[in-house]
Amino acid sequence: MVGIIGKKIGMTRYFTENGESISATLIEAGPCDVVQIKTEKTDGYSAVQLGFQDIREKLVNKPKKGHFKKANVAPKRILKEFRDFDRDVKVGDNIKVDIFNENDIIKVSGYSKGKGFAGVVKKYDFRGGPKTHGQSDRLRTPGSIGQSSDPKRVFKGMRMAGRMGNSRTTISNLRILKIDAEKNLLLIKGSVPGSRNSIIEITHE
Repeated sequence: MVGIIGKKIGMTRYFTENGESISATLIEAGPCDVVQIKTEKTDGYSAVQLGFQDIREKLVNKPKKGHFKKANVAPKRILKEFRDFDRDVKVGDNIKVDIFNENDIIKVSGYSKGKGFAGVVKKYDFRGGPKTHGQSDRLRTPGSIGQSSDPKRVFKGMRMAGRMGNSRTTISNLRILKIDAEKNLLLIKGSVPGSRNSIIEITHE
């Protein structure tokens, strides 16, 4: 399974030869440097660590400086591991969008947009209470959350108000519409997690 780190640029439209309009997401994918290769013998599992986005050396702490110096690569802002990387690479190699092909089926992982503290109507599509019979200030309340004397508690997992979004999300079965290898851009059919400029991981299905 090959993968790459990318940055979400935003959404746009892609027009096919038949004139069909498709909603698509534009992603700046790579280039990524191979910073470390982990093996079953030394680390207990097989993975490739990639670095994305150059950063000034003075913004990197000493342990990471030594980590990048050992790999002989420039300091990176983002480090991600990809397990069972099926491409033969070595430390210092540069991974670009050419590891993918047009029409490849991929999955994209990232953190969804944070919506802050949300009530049950917004978070879980509750319909709220009746708007008549004297109720004037509790239209969007969840209603009863517990039972009577038995079991005398609220069950775990009860859908209630709380933080919404900002959780790790993976969307599968996305298709690559177009690749611009010169500008390191991927055009993916559909939407991917996160807001503009958020960091995402792209891997083969």
